[in-house]
Amino acid sequence: MKILMVFGTRPEAIKMCPLALELRKHKEIECKICLTGQHREMLRQVMEAFEIQEDYNLNIMRKSQTLTTITTDVLEKLEPVLIEEKPDVVLVHGDTTTSFAAALASFYQQIPVGHVEAGLRTGNIYSPYPEEMNRLLTGRIATYHFAPTERNRSNLLSENIEKNVYVTGNTVIDSFKTTVKENYVFHNPVLCNINYTDHRVVLVTAHRRENLGLPLQNICRAIKRLAERHTDIEVIYPVHLNPAVRETVYDILDGVDRIKLIEPMDVLDMHNLIARCNLVLTDSGGLQEEAPSFGKPVLVMRTETERPEAVDAGTVKVVGVKEEDIFSAANLLLENEGEYKLMAHAVNPYGDGHACERIVTVLQNQ
Repeated sequence: MKILMVFGTRPEAIKMCPLALELRKHKEIECKICLTGQHREMLRQVMEAFEIQEDYNLNIMRKSQTLTTITTDVLEKLEPVLIEEKPDVVLVHGDTTTSFAAALASFYQQIPVGHVEAGLRTGNIYSPYPEEMNRLLTGRIATYHFAPTERNRSNLLSENIEKNVYVTGNTVIDSFKTTVKENYVFHNPVLCNINYTDHRVVLVTAHRRENLGLPLQNICRAIKRLAERHTDIEVIYPVHLNPAVRETVYDILDGVDRIKLIEPMDVLDMHNLIARCNLVLTDSGGLQEEAPSFGKPVLVMRTETERPEAVDAGTVKVVGVKEEDIFSAANLLLENEGEYKLMAHAVNPYGDGHACERIVTVLQNQ
């Protein structure tokens, strides 16, 4: 069996690399990897962390790229790869424009698609944008649906996607076997110089497209208030490379005591920082799955989430994008030990670290 994995962003790579490692354990499976290059520097860091080399790189990233250019470039540049390799299955991940375009390109070649992390939904096609529509469209194209949770499976069944739906857990949990180390030494010197014993560390990520402008300003102002109120916390904010994000973040938070604005972290630093931090504030999707595995409460700075399992489990709380709501929710966890423990001790709903094995077993039996 020949499998072609196609991905192009850092979050995809974090979740697909452990699957690539598992596929390559099996001699009867030939696994090829095609990067689209939707991200470049951040993607390369992940590949190096997992010691994986791609077979193809479409190098689509360009200055001022748009959703249209990403889609058309993937369609045009992936076609010859599919024709040359003739894979039995193409594996794509989640909700990126790379995944949708790769699924469509595979459909045009009548090649079955396996959708890893299938079935996540918010019910609003414009939030997150364009991710919600990307996963809907990918789901219609895919032959095999690897759903992380039973709720994701139910979402697919409600859309009359009933064949070849498998609950596997989330592959990001599998990745921790490679990335998290007990005596880890951070690559970023800022992270090395933090006193993790005497200070509580708050990890912040915020960069989502729908949060640009006023919502991101609200997020930054809330974080500034937290740092000013709690003198025992250190805020670590790896700032996304998007110029619109950086302008807002640096305008409000640069120079504020105990707020460290750093460059985006590699996956090893990120996963080990999650393991050592006390609280996560994010608008990311992946962190909602990663942090609960380490018993870290997560406040989601969005108006909805496609990962309601963690909300139901009590590990995640959606707090919206208003300054006062963000500040109040974070302040409560920092001041009330009982509230903190309720979230920190909740059960992670995203699996046992064997998702990749389950996906490979399904593919072997086709």
